[in-house]
Amino acid sequence: MASTSTPLTLPVLPLDDEVVLPGMVVPLDLSDSEVRAAVEAAQAAARSSGAQGKPKVLLVPRIDGTYAGIGVLGTVEQVGRLSDGDPGALIRGRGRVKIGAGTTGPGAALWVEGTTVEESVPDPLPGQITDLVKEYKALATSWLKKRGAWQVVDRVQQIDGVSALADNSGYSPFLTVAQKVELLETEDPVARLKLATEQLRDHLAEQDVAESIAKDVQEGVDKQQREFLLRRQLEAVRKELRELNGEKEGEESDDYRARVEAAGLPEKVREAALKEVDKLERSSDQNPETAWIRTWLDTVLEMPWNERTQDSYDIKRAKEVLDAEHAGLEDVKERITEYLAVRKRRADRGLGVVGGRRGGAVLALVGPPGVGKTSLGESVAHAMGRKFVRVALGGVRDEAEIRGHRRTYVGALPGRIVRAIKEAGSMNPVVLLDEIDKVGSDFRGDPAAALLEVLDPAQNHTFRDHYLEVELDLSDVVFLATANVLEAIPEALADRMEIVRLDGYTEDEKVVIARDHLLPRQLERAGLESGEVTLDEPALRKLAGEYTREAGVRNLERSIARLLRKVAAQHELGEQELPVTIGEGDLRGLIGRPHHVPESAQDPAERRTSVPGVATGLAVTGAGGDVLFVEASLADPETGAAGLTLTGQLGDVMKESAQIALSFLRSHGAELELPVTGLKDRGVHIHFPAGAVPKDGPSAGITMTTALASLLSGRLVRTDVAMTGEVSLTGRVLPIGGVKQKLLAAHRAGITTVVIPKRNEADLDDVPAEILDKLEVHPVTDVRQVLELALSPATTAPTAEPVAA
Repeated sequence: MASTSTPLTLPVLPLDDEVVLPGMVVPLDLSDSEVRAAVEAAQAAARSSGAQGKPKVLLVPRIDGTYAGIGVLGTVEQVGRLSDGDPGALIRGRGRVKIGAGTTGPGAALWVEGTTVEESVPDPLPGQITDLVKEYKALATSWLKKRGAWQVVDRVQQIDGVSALADNSGYSPFLTVAQKVELLETEDPVARLKLATEQLRDHLAEQDVAESIAKDVQEGVDKQQREFLLRRQLEAVRKELRELNGEKEGEESDDYRARVEAAGLPEKVREAALKEVDKLERSSDQNPETAWIRTWLDTVLEMPWNERTQDSYDIKRAKEVLDAEHAGLEDVKERITEYLAVRKRRADRGLGVVGGRRGGAVLALVGPPGVGKTSLGESVAHAMGRKFVRVALGGVRDEAEIRGHRRTYVGALPGRIVRAIKEAGSMNPVVLLDEIDKVGSDFRGDPAAALLEVLDPAQNHTFRDHYLEVELDLSDVVFLATANVLEAIPEALADRMEIVRLDGYTEDEKVVIARDHLLPRQLERAGLESGEVTLDEPALRKLAGEYTREAGVRNLERSIARLLRKVAAQHELGEQELPVTIGEGDLRGLIGRPHHVPESAQDPAERRTSVPGVATGLAVTGAGGDVLFVEASLADPETGAAGLTLTGQLGDVMKESAQIALSFLRSHGAELELPVTGLKDRGVHIHFPAGAVPKDGPSAGITMTTALASLLSGRLVRTDVAMTGEVSLTGRVLPIGGVKQKLLAAHRAGITTVVIPKRNEADLDDVPAEILDKLEVHPVTDVRQVLELALSPATTAPTAEPVAA
């Protein structure tokens, strides 16, 4: 509690940006005119009054020219010299004084009237105040111990009064002037002690944080100093080792400079490398950029800038190598032979480099799985005498995989093209870009777009990788890209490559491949000698024709491996003696029944075309050519709704072909002698079996027309006939694609007669001669010709009425 009493008239001693609390003893410099005037006025007043006691002044804080509302009564304890020799006075704060109006007095000082502030504290102290006193003393003791002020600790512990304890915080150097003024103007001793405790607690918390930060900083500095010392010691050890080994002393940057100078790099690459060496020389070991520079320099120096393998210009030997390692695939072999012949002539005439470009090649091998596209790349490299490297592109979605990352990224790497050149160790390898049609794109960019420059013969002599950032000449590289589906390759990228189609193997070629390549390889993998197991040609032919039906030879190789595993297991069990010859009749006992029996080999009643309304078509899928059956039926006029129903997961183009086929028959039914009058009231249903497989394209047009004509006429479609071609509203048969693959599929399925559009007759030149000898191919221009060839005579039909669903 506090109350005011005892009026006083005192000279004012202003304190600029400083506060004195009761109980404090402070020295003041008398060279300050206001301080000297106040002390002299107090001394004069004391002498004139004749009262006993020391001169009294009023210590008032003055903040920015404004006096506080409460001051401190101070007594001048002593006047003399300060430690620096200047005149000074020692003044002790006695108690708070509330300042009133100004008045007059002796001397030049400002005199004011005031009243003392009497403070009262309960006695004995309540428990809360006692706890507050203990907390303040504990906090003050903790702070003083940190500063090593042990003598002051004892003094603080001896203070008993609440007011004196609170005012003792005026000595705290961490308090601001505003905080001290707040303490001065707080008249209640308990409230003042609470305020002082909060201020001290906040300061200790800030000090703990500052000490923690300082400790962390110091630890970091100590770690850097320790690392520095260790590195210096490591350099000293390396220096001693170099001296012991007789090596010349030099810094790492000097070593890089010497390596760059001796590497024989292209001029622009050399300039870029020397700039990086200059940066390395200017940077310290602690700079993280030095590691990036070293990695970049190592990558550049490891690139085979001047390494090139000598091409094998023995054209005949190269052709023999290709023939020995791959059966068939004549188009690719011819293209490689042509490439080598042109390279040889260019070299003979000194045309190795024309316009900065060398004579590389970019080929795209497009074909179904298992035809040997990937293995062909290695054979091409072998035939040319070049290094071979494979780059798998399947599932690549990041453009940086092709062009590399910028060096600003952590863990940056060059792209796959640069890494392939580095791995090959020469600037003219054969690079196989495997599964280029499986490249995807997302938010990280489109890798196919990054391949545009790589595969463009007009641009790739100045290819620039994002990581290297120097020009790389790819014009001497032979790029072989493989793909299953040409349509999946972006059009701009496909335009830059020479497309070579691998449409699959004939049955004769499969037998040769199995005998010369697959069987020896699987014998070795099964742990059998070459003469212990023999497969005769009829067995191989049946494996290729009835146990597997594919464009390639992967499943054929699996069947051979399964046969050899069976023989090996039987031999280990004592059931089979070696050597053994496996014939056609032994296959069923070893690996079960055939999976693909030709329609022509089945019982006539079990054939799909044994009822009217079913026709055999030919199609091309991602796995090569295939046989496609088309089924048609008519709904009962009383129960079925009119219209066309299509099933089998068909695309829009194929649905339109069905509409065209139906429209043609409706408009030309009378001409074709077909009972089409009921088509208006009865629903037509066309179904393509294997409904889980998506199908699209116009080439099933004449097949659907034939199936509908068979249904309406009741005449069966010949079992040995398959067809392909687009149909128009006028009945014209228009050209389609994939003739070679479709004829190979027809041959595999046991078809003997094939109907194709007349305008596709030129494509027969691509079909192997042995396949054409076994097939009767009929080029047609009109649907009427198709119906004459495909439909059986009317006398052989089981019924002349349309078959209802």
